Amino acid sequence: MTGKYDLHSHSTVSDGALSPPELVQRAYEQGVTALAITDHDTTAGFGEANGAASKIGIRLIAGIELSVSWQNKSFHVVGLNIDPYNPALLEAARTIQAIRIERAERIAAKLEKKHIPGALEAVVRAAGDGMITRTHFADFLVSQFHVSTQQEAFDRYLAKGKPAYAATEWAEMELAINWINQAGGVAVLAHPLRYKLTANWMKKLLTVFRSAGGQGIEVVTGRCNADEIKRVADYAARFDLAGSAGSDFHSPANAWVELGRLSSLPANIKPVWELFG
Repeated sequence: MTGKYDLHSHSTVSDGALSPPELVQRAYEQGVTALAITDHDTTAGFGEANGAASKIGIRLIAGIELSVSWQNKSFHVVGLNIDPYNPALLEAARTIQAIRIERAERIAAKLEKKHIPGALEAVVRAAGDGMITRTHFADFLVSQFHVSTQQEAFDRYLAKGKPAYAATEWAEMELAINWINQAGGVAVLAHPLRYKLTANWMKKLLTVFRSAGGQGIEVVTGRCNADEIKRVADYAARFDLAGSAGSDFHSPANAWVELGRLSSLPANIKPVWELFG
């Protein structure tokens, strides 16, 4: 299969700025021929996006980004080419959604202690039927002039070790990979260098990930450089993982990350889309 693939993006169903049809349209305008919408812990945007994709002739790959825990650390695993209506996956998504709501309540309570009231009501309203994420809290803090940017919100309040950080136990990684595999999909470790693991920890993670049924790793992401691509490609080759490419696009306001603006996969890496049925 040839074309321009972008296999990691977000819509308003989780923490993206564009509706599923708008996201599909923007991908098309950027020359993307195959798009995966991988909203956090939900596939609720698939139907709407698929209708839009069918009209304009872009291939839509059903996806999801699951929040997982391993060794007291949090990771994201993307499920690609899944059945978005698989009962086991939908039940799993509901479980993680409940964890998200409970985390949101704890974050809001911590902000309240810092004399910042009204956060929970605001993020629930902003998320609507979608997933509540920390980005919603960041937007709330910007709107109330406590910070000037989303990044500052994380740096001052929401990141690990900051006053409103809420440690969360997500689904076990092995379990999440099993959900993706049950839904006929391919489990891909998202943005592996973002976790800032030592080489030794990365080897441990990928050993467990592979043995649990994980098949891919994001070799090319929206903000990676050539050295980072080479590092992850080396891990992919060592652990016999297919390579994925995804921008992790959230918003047109972020000029650094655009749909389809991705380097090519290294020639020695098997593209993850070759695993799609």
